[in-house]
Amino acid sequence: MDLMDPVSLLFLFGLLVAFFLKTGSFWNTSKKNLPPGPRPWPLIGNLHLLDVKRPYRTLSQLSKRYGPVFSFEMGFQKMVILTGYEAVKEALVNQAEAFAERPKLPVFEKINKGYGLTFAHGENWKVMRRFALTTLRDYGMGKRTIEDRIVEECHFLIRKFESYKGKPFETTAIMNAAVSNIIVSILLGKRFEYEDPTFVRLLNLVNENLRLSGSPCVTLCNMFPALGFLSGGYKTGQKNMDELHAFIQATFIEYLKKLDVNDQRSFIDAFLIRQQEEKNKNRSNEFFHNKNLRSVVGNLFSAGTETTSTTLRWGLLLMMKYPEIQNKVQEEITTVIGSAQPQIEHRSKMPYTDAVIHEVQRFANIVPMNLPHATTADVTLKGYFIPKGTHIVPLLYSVLCDESQWEKPYHFYPQHFLDSEEKFVKKDAFLPFSAGRRVCAGETLARMELFLFFTSLLQRFTFQPAPGMSKEDLDLTPAVGLTTPPMAFDLCALPRS
Repeated sequence: MDLMDPVSLLFLFGLLVAFFLKTGSFWNTSKKNLPPGPRPWPLIGNLHLLDVKRPYRTLSQLSKRYGPVFSFEMGFQKMVILTGYEAVKEALVNQAEAFAERPKLPVFEKINKGYGLTFAHGENWKVMRRFALTTLRDYGMGKRTIEDRIVEECHFLIRKFESYKGKPFETTAIMNAAVSNIIVSILLGKRFEYEDPTFVRLLNLVNENLRLSGSPCVTLCNMFPALGFLSGGYKTGQKNMDELHAFIQATFIEYLKKLDVNDQRSFIDAFLIRQQEEKNKNRSNEFFHNKNLRSVVGNLFSAGTETTSTTLRWGLLLMMKYPEIQNKVQEEITTVIGSAQPQIEHRSKMPYTDAVIHEVQRFANIVPMNLPHATTADVTLKGYFIPKGTHIVPLLYSVLCDESQWEKPYHFYPQHFLDSEEKFVKKDAFLPFSAGRRVCAGETLARMELFLFFTSLLQRFTFQPAPGMSKEDLDLTPAVGLTTPPMAFDLCALPRS
């Protein structure tokens, strides 16, 4: 009988040790009332049950068997899944502090190293979030100053659409650039032309990393960290992040040369001034250092670009799919705004358009898995004991498609946000930005962008499928990634008379 080679023996030994450590963990030995879940297989856990490209669908289905709070194992990674509005609200809102952490996932820890906002932890996250929210407000988030910037960018975007003269084109790069210019104006104090090669490269880095973050290869790396060296996806993600951070560092080095406390031009200026203040006070400067600056700017640039751009692209696709809804939006725009420039103040007078935008966000469901959470203490939820440090998945897909909250959860149905008198109504289960302590920091900005970009485009254009395609040919299947954009599509932007 042939003996195994030493490398194979070592690998097998490592797997066995990990397996026995796992099976001897507090989770399995605790006598407390732990959440139920499917029985795991050795080594792979419940991976055999999972659609790794669209895991949110599998997890939503499993909740019908195991309830709104259940356990699930991916390799050696045990997690608790929260499904439906009531369970997610109970955790993220009613017990916000207990569910406010992020789990330390191997791939994201190696790439982000705990700095910044998105995957930061503890006090570092709290300090950076407070600074980011305060500074974003200082630079106009939610105010007329940022509204004026969005309106200006709408004009650039409209001219770009007009340049195609009704011929079909693909919108991903254009929409990314237009939306990104808003957060760029805050972070850097400038805007880029859409074809600027540096800008195009940065947007490509962000888009590729978001796609990779939700890919099966990164999922497997988080399950089996020892296999990370085999993953081309992880290596590409790290390379992309290094390139993005190098650009940010080169930028703030240049800004440092012209820094003027009395003339702050951007978010980066504000951070650099705070950095100097900390040094002048002889503090240890535990938080306001260059690594956090790179990560915070990178996080805001990524989050402030892709999600809003993706939602708008879903909006244009859905307007082509349902032309009768597009017509009704345009009728309301004509009645309320006419040929004037859309402004935020118009939103309260446009219940149908507001309902359509909300329904685009609900139906598109672009962050279906949410970003993962972790418990900061032992906690009880819906009668189940969840230990401190547990990886939590508050499944937004299940909230935005909760059959107890939405009349037609799997259909595009703007009436979800209208009452019997066609007035706009808020819905508690509308949580596309998540909820609680980790709610999206840019929610106010995103809501403003969605309304102004969407109404400005629908005011000027009617959107139709490319020649040779009918509305029935349009595919509403989401692509794979950390966010779920629509599949690439061409459209024709026909000027309205």
